[in-house]
Amino acid sequence: MKTAALEAQNTNLASTRGRIASDFAELVKARLTLLVLLTTAVGFYLGAEPPIDYIALFHVVFGTAAAAAGAAALNQWWERRLDALMHRTRTRPIPAGRMRPLEAFVLGTVLSIFGIGYLAIACNLLSAVLAAITIVIYIFAYTPLKRTSTANTAVGAIPGAIPPMVGWAAARGTVDAGAWSLFAILFLWQLPHFFAIAWMYRDDYSRAGFRMISSDDRSGERSASQSVFFCILLLIIAGLPASLGVVTMFYVPVELALGGLFIAVAMRFLRLRTPASARLLFIGSIVYLPLLLGALVLTKS
Repeated sequence: MKTAALEAQNTNLASTRGRIASDFAELVKARLTLLVLLTTAVGFYLGAEPPIDYIALFHVVFGTAAAAAGAAALNQWWERRLDALMHRTRTRPIPAGRMRPLEAFVLGTVLSIFGIGYLAIACNLLSAVLAAITIVIYIFAYTPLKRTSTANTAVGAIPGAIPPMVGWAAARGTVDAGAWSLFAILFLWQLPHFFAIAWMYRDDYSRAGFRMISSDDRSGERSASQSVFFCILLLIIAGLPASLGVVTMFYVPVELALGGLFIAVAMRFLRLRTPASARLLFIGSIVYLPLLLGALVLTKS
C-alpha cells in the first residue's frame, strides 16, 4: 500500500512539474523566443570576423533569450484579459488561472532586466541598448496599439527585426549597413507572415477588440494583396547582403528561388482567399525564413 501511495505521489509530482514547465514555455512564447535566438545568432555570425568567438556567441544568445522571454511574459501579463476572450489564447497560463498575474509580471520584469544587464556586462552596451529598445517598443508601443490602430502589425515588426542587429552589435560593437539589411529582411518577412495569421483568426481578434487589417476584410482581398506586395519587396531587399559584401554572390540564386516561391504562395492566397491558402502562406513563411538564414550563413563572405 505504501509503495502504491508513493508511486501515485511521484506521478502527481511529475505531472505538476511537467505542467509548470509547460506553462513557463507558453508564458515566454518558447517557439517565438527560439526564432529570436536564431536570428540573433545569425546576426552575430555574419557580423563577426573570423575566427568566430563561440563564447561571445553564447553570451549574446543567452542574454537575448532572457530579454525576449521577459518581454513575452510581460506581453501576456498586459493582455491577460483580452487573451481570455480569444479561443486561440484563452488556455494560456494567466487567463486559464494556472498562473497569477503578479507572478507573470515579476518573472517578466526580472528576466527583462537580467537579459539587458547580462548583455551590457558580457557583450557590450550597444547590444544591451538594442535589446532594451526591443522590449520598450514591444510592450509600450505594439501591445497597446493593437486595440487602437491597424498600424500595429508594422510597429510590431520592428522589435521582431532588431534581434539580428543585437547579434551584429555584439560581434562588431557597431551597427552598419549590413546589420540594417538584416533588419529590413526580418521586418518585411513578418508582414505577410502576420497578415496570414490575422486573416485566419480575424474573428478571434475582433472578439478581443484588436484592430487588424483583416478585421473588416471578410473577402481577404486586402490581406492577400498586401501579402503579395511585401513578398515582392522582400525578394528585392533580401538581395542587399550580397550587394553589401556580407555574403558571396552564391547567395543570390538561392534567395531569388526562395523569394519566388514565397511570392507564389502569396499569390495563391490572393487568387483563392480561403483559410487553406492563408495557412499555406503562413507555413510557407515558416519554411522560407530558416532556409534564407541558412543560405546567409553558408555563403558568408
